[in-house]
Amino acid sequence: MATVREVTFDLLRELGMTSVFGNPGSTELPFLRDFPEDFTYVLGLQEATVLGMAEGYARATGRAALVNLHTSPGLGNALGNVVTAWHNKTPLVITAGQQDRRHIALEPLLSGRLVEFAEPYVKRSHEPYRAEDVPGEIHRAYHAAMQPPQGPVFVSIPMNDWDAEAEPYTAREVSHRVAPDPEMLEKAAEILAAARRPAVVAGAGISRAGAFYDAVTLSEKLQAEVWLEPNSPLNGFPQDHPLFQGHLALARKRLAEQLSPYDVVLVLGGPVFQYYPYVPGPTVEEGTRLLHVTEDQEEAHRAAVGTSLVGDVGLAIRGLLRLLPETNRPQPFAPEPPPRPEASSPMSVGYVMNLLSEVLPEEAMIADESASSKARFHQYVRPSRPGGYLTSAAGGLGYCLPASVGLKLAAPERPVVCVIGDGSIVYSIQALWSAVRYGANVLVVVIDNKGYSILKGFRDAIGIGDTVPGLDVPGIDFVRLAGGFGAGGETVEEADELPEALRRGLEAGRPYLLDVVVDPTVPKLLS
Repeated sequence: MATVREVTFDLLRELGMTSVFGNPGSTELPFLRDFPEDFTYVLGLQEATVLGMAEGYARATGRAALVNLHTSPGLGNALGNVVTAWHNKTPLVITAGQQDRRHIALEPLLSGRLVEFAEPYVKRSHEPYRAEDVPGEIHRAYHAAMQPPQGPVFVSIPMNDWDAEAEPYTAREVSHRVAPDPEMLEKAAEILAAARRPAVVAGAGISRAGAFYDAVTLSEKLQAEVWLEPNSPLNGFPQDHPLFQGHLALARKRLAEQLSPYDVVLVLGGPVFQYYPYVPGPTVEEGTRLLHVTEDQEEAHRAAVGTSLVGDVGLAIRGLLRLLPETNRPQPFAPEPPPRPEASSPMSVGYVMNLLSEVLPEEAMIADESASSKARFHQYVRPSRPGGYLTSAAGGLGYCLPASVGLKLAAPERPVVCVIGDGSIVYSIQALWSAVRYGANVLVVVIDNKGYSILKGFRDAIGIGDTVPGLDVPGIDFVRLAGGFGAGGETVEEADELPEALRRGLEAGRPYLLDVVVDPTVPKLLS
C-alpha cells in the first residue's frame, strides 16, 4: 500500500499544486525527503517571506498556492502575512509540521497548539485525527481556500504521518461560484436605471472574480464615474479610463464628501468602507443611496448602510449588464491630470512617482508598500491591466517585496516592480535572496525618506506633537544589503540621474534595487 506522503503528492499533482513555498525544519523533513523531480521547492529565508511569495504567486495564477512552514515558531514568523492573506482574500493552503504523534502528549520540543494559533486568520484550521486522513484534509483545504470569499486555510500535520499507509485519494471537482439572488439583482438594476447620477466603487473583488473588463462595460453602460475602494489590494478598474475619478479616502468624513454628488453608488467587490484614522462623519451623505455587491457575507453584515447582495461579483456584473437598459446620461468629464512635478534636490515623491508612470511598461505588475508615499503613487501611477497592482489590505509591512517575487515567478513574461518605503523593506529584504536564486528579475524602488513617515503623518493627523520616539531610521545602506544577497543596485540622489537608473533597473536581467533618496518632508495623511 502507498504511504500518506505518496498519496498526497499524487493529489497535489491533480490539484496543480506542484510549487511548494517553504522554509524547512526538522518536523517537515519527512514530507520533503526524496522531493519529486516534477515539483519545485521555493525556499524563503524567513517564514513571513515564504508567505508573501506564495501569496504573490497565488494572485498571479488565480489558484491556491501551497505553503510549508516549520511548526509553531515558523507559523508565528509567518502570521503577519497570514493576516494580509486573510484581508486580501488570497487562496493559500498552509501546512506546518507537528511533532511525532507517538510522544506528543509529553509536549516535546517543537510541539505546539498550531490549530488554535492559526485559527483567527484562516478559513479553517485543523489537524487530521488519523494519519490516513491527511490527503483528504489537503483536498478539503484546497477547496475551502478557493471557495469565495477565498482565503488561507491551515493544516497541522504530525511528522510521522507521512510514512503511514493510505488508500489512493482522487481529487473531486467542486464548483466554487455562488450566483447572486436574481430578484435582488433585478431591484438593483431598476434603482440604477432610474438614477440621476450614479457612481461605481470598484473593489478588489472585481479582479478576484475575473471581471475586470466586465466592470468597464458596466460603468460605460451606466455612464457612471468610477472610484477605487480605499486601500484596494488589487486593481479592479483601469485607472487610465476617462470614467476613473481616483481613490476614495481612508476616512469617513472625506469619503462621504467624495460620494456626495451621486444619488446612487454601486459598490462592487469591496467593503463599505475601510477607514484608517477616526474622523467622525456619515458613511454617505443624506440623499445618496448605496447598493453593495460582495462575495463575502461578513462584508455584507458589517456594512453600515445600504442594501447588500451576496454572490459572485462577476456573475452580478454580467447580470446587471443584461438587465440594464441603454442610458441617455451624458458622459462625465474626466478629471484633469495632475501637474507634472519639477525636478528638485532632494527629489519630491511626486517627481519619482510621475517618472515611474512614464517609464513603466503598460503590462507591468506593481507591488506597492510605499506607505506615506501611497497618495502620490496613486496620483501619478495608473495601472490599467488586470493584475497590474497589489498591496496589503491589512496595512502591515513586510509583504510586498516577497509578493513581488511570487508575482514574477508566476508571470515571468510581465515586468514586476516593487515600490516600497525604506522603513518597509527591512521587514523582508531577505526576499532578494530568493529572487536571485529563482531568477525572479524584480525591480525594487525604495522611496528613502530615512524614517517611518507614515507614522509621522498619523502623529500629525491626531495632533499629539513631535514627542514620539523611534520614527527615524537613518544609516542603512540598502544597495550593499542587496549586493549581499546577490542583487544589483545603486543609490539615486539627484533628479537627473533617475530616468536612466530606472531604465537600467528594468533592463538589468536580474533583481535590481534602486535606493531613491527623497525629500523627507512629512505629507498630510489624508492629502
